[in-house]
Amino acid sequence: MEDQNKQKQRRLPDWLKSPLPHGEKYSKVKHTIEENDLNTICTSGNCPNRGECWSAGTASFMILGEKCTRNCRFCDVVNVLPEAVDWREPRRLAESIRKLNLNHAVITSVARDDLRDGGAAVWVKTIEMVKHLNPGITIEALIPDLNGKREPIAKIINAGPEVISHNMETVRRLTPHIRNLARYERSLKVIQQIAESGLVAKSGIMLGFGEQKEEVLETMDDLSEVGCDVLTIGQYLQPDSHLEKVQEYVRPDTFNMYREEALKRGFAAVESSPLVRSSYHAEKHVYAKRKKEGSYKS
Repeated sequence: MEDQNKQKQRRLPDWLKSPLPHGEKYSKVKHTIEENDLNTICTSGNCPNRGECWSAGTASFMILGEKCTRNCRFCDVVNVLPEAVDWREPRRLAESIRKLNLNHAVITSVARDDLRDGGAAVWVKTIEMVKHLNPGITIEALIPDLNGKREPIAKIINAGPEVISHNMETVRRLTPHIRNLARYERSLKVIQQIAESGLVAKSGIMLGFGEQKEEVLETMDDLSEVGCDVLTIGQYLQPDSHLEKVQEYVRPDTFNMYREEALKRGFAAVESSPLVRSSYHAEKHVYAKRKKEGSYKS
């Protein structure tokens, strides 16, 4: 009976089934990534939307290697001492984006606590190179907290991505357990610095860690107070058996409720459903701040 219960717990509900990879665009994205020795959070993070996004010709690129200096309980990215910075990576990425003919690129990175600036210099070179080789492109930079250091964050801001995102990942109470070395208040300050710069500030959380409704609403309030423009809410899925177990598969109607609550709090854009991840429909968020201020006309 116990084995049957475990098997039932592992079975995903129907609303969490994602489409299988397919099509010419999927193959082109996969080939380009492999050919140019690039990393993506799609593969390193075992994202359930990889098939949908790659089949649509989009991907979330990951810079600064594939090894992270942190060991968060939700993430399957390898946690070991990273290699030396590859300064040729920014050009390879920029050329790959040009080859894929993308109008919008999402770029993220592993945490690099081994570097004095947390990798900010590589971020700047990457953003500048992508924009140089891809005129007219828009960029979302999904950054780690860089230990809350304002100067490195300011350098990334000044490089001019249209959106800068930093994920809260979970509620205040669960942050010390779920996010290795991260601090809830520090992340809020990172988002506040982004918002005050005039760029679109974005963040995301996952549900299913055992959080309570009041805690989720508190996180929304905290993000709204520091000026966050865009919020993503998705279901946590356990990437590997050694990582945090799923406490609850949250139903779609609950995600809809949270979407309405977030919109009431003034967020310009909210993506909230079980399979939503940080980069889901990211191209729609470029004009979120103008929409929030009422100056955007579609």
